[in-house]
Amino acid sequence: MPGIGVLANVAVVALGGILGLGCGRLITERFQSTIMRACALAVLFLGLGGALREMFQIGADGRLALIGVNMMLASLIGGAVIGELLNIEDRMTAFGAWLKRVSGSGGDAHFIDGFVTASLTICVGAMSVIGAVNDSLLDDPSILFAKSVLDGIVVMLLTAALGRGCIFSALSVGIFEGAVFLGAGLIAPVMTPAALQNLSYVGSILIFAVGTNLFGLPYIRVANFLPALVIAVLWGAA
Repeated sequence: MPGIGVLANVAVVALGGILGLGCGRLITERFQSTIMRACALAVLFLGLGGALREMFQIGADGRLALIGVNMMLASLIGGAVIGELLNIEDRMTAFGAWLKRVSGSGGDAHFIDGFVTASLTICVGAMSVIGAVNDSLLDDPSILFAKSVLDGIVVMLLTAALGRGCIFSALSVGIFEGAVFLGAGLIAPVMTPAALQNLSYVGSILIFAVGTNLFGLPYIRVANFLPALVIAVLWGAA
């Protein structure tokens, strides 16, 4: 059934969040702080590992060669400029504030942070795009099924540390992957191997930036870098 992968991903994210919320209520603030650091480490190394995998290539002489630097710089800088002009981060925060209000979560001080952090962590990545395209065009939900397992665990841990806002990242997954699913016929021609490699490369860097935010380092407005993903794909498809 086309679309079952997207629906499964949304359902598992929501379930993981609900389980995490229950766990968060049972553990002390000290344990929640430790879980937060564990999440930050996990997200950092997920991003770092993905970026390094695409950044280095073994040359014919057996030495490591740095590749894709021009693409990375153009994508990140160009994406940052476009993102700031569109003010994506503030729009996403405003949507989180609306969700906080309509869900009756006014007393949850971390709701918006949880929503934005979880949404970026599980939506920014090649698996979301490839999985939704395969689900639409090939009726193959296997990639999204595998992603669902990973997302469920990540959101469960994030919810235990950041609260119920993370549960609503299921909406972000549904909107993002649903849009890719519906537009798969249009974007499939540009999703060349090089484009997918660039998407994974830049997406992993953004995931790493989410991890630095979880650690409380100088805040990076990661959502404003999202156009970098589009530039990376177009660069690879050109």
